[in-house]
Amino acid sequence: MTESPLGRLALARGTLDRVGERRRDLAWVDAAWSDPRTRVFAVEDGKALVSFDPIPALALLPPDQAPEGQRYLLGVDDDAVAYFAVSAALPAVEGAEPAGLRRVGALLGDRDSGLLTHAVAMQNWHRTHTHCPRCGAPTEVASAGHTRVCPADGAEHFPRMDPAVIMLVYDSEDRILLARGRSWPADRRSILAGFVEPGESLEQAVAREVHEEVGLAVEDVRYLGSQPWPLPQSLMIGFFAHAHDGQRLRPDADEISDAGWYSRDELRVAIESRRLVSPGPLSIANRLMTRWYGSELPQADDF
Repeated sequence: MTESPLGRLALARGTLDRVGERRRDLAWVDAAWSDPRTRVFAVEDGKALVSFDPIPALALLPPDQAPEGQRYLLGVDDDAVAYFAVSAALPAVEGAEPAGLRRVGALLGDRDSGLLTHAVAMQNWHRTHTHCPRCGAPTEVASAGHTRVCPADGAEHFPRMDPAVIMLVYDSEDRILLARGRSWPADRRSILAGFVEPGESLEQAVAREVHEEVGLAVEDVRYLGSQPWPLPQSLMIGFFAHAHDGQRLRPDADEISDAGWYSRDELRVAIESRRLVSPGPLSIANRLMTRWYGSELPQADDF
């Protein structure tokens, strides 16, 4: 697994071979499901069973103990062990409790974080794509959970995700721009982000979103990394962007409550005094800010 320039991205750490070439091989998939070495976990409303003793880990079951439900082939490890998720009510497993990505995505090991991220993304897509967008007929699951096929017109539909850019904007004084969304708590601040529009490049989306949200023009837009964000179905694509000198912040009142520039010292003092809560370790926003800060972000004094 190649590490991003941003370092450890909590939801981009999957280690399995996704065996895309095997998904249509029904005999192979059936054999994998029947193999007692195969491991399975249920996912319900974005949560799976997690054991926290001694460290956070998915509660994995052999196939004959898995609940009935829609199956997703997630991949195979280096020992040729296959892994599946089942969209179903969570079974009772001693010592395990339901947990979602927001709680455990950054705590699970690389393999399990990748498994849960993949499974949640698949469940979210299947839940919202039950009918053919061409003719409206109910679709059927195929390719070991990775496509849906319309029996009426034969159309095959693949999982979709929404690309979103997230950008750390800095100025010539090496300060970064942080803003608060309209619905956020008073102490919450983060960098800017927004969805890519049709017919738009990623760099164009960065420039448009920054201008729309805070009225700034930017240059030197540089890609640094990406992370799946299946909450519910985004891919977050991270950038640095330099704001032209001599501009005045003009926050969009419909989206942004306030915005301001922070030096490293100002950011540290704001966090340590609890005047500002920065993005948590699950997010790519945290990694972009950490890259600029030069080390892990500070914590509040009484943490």
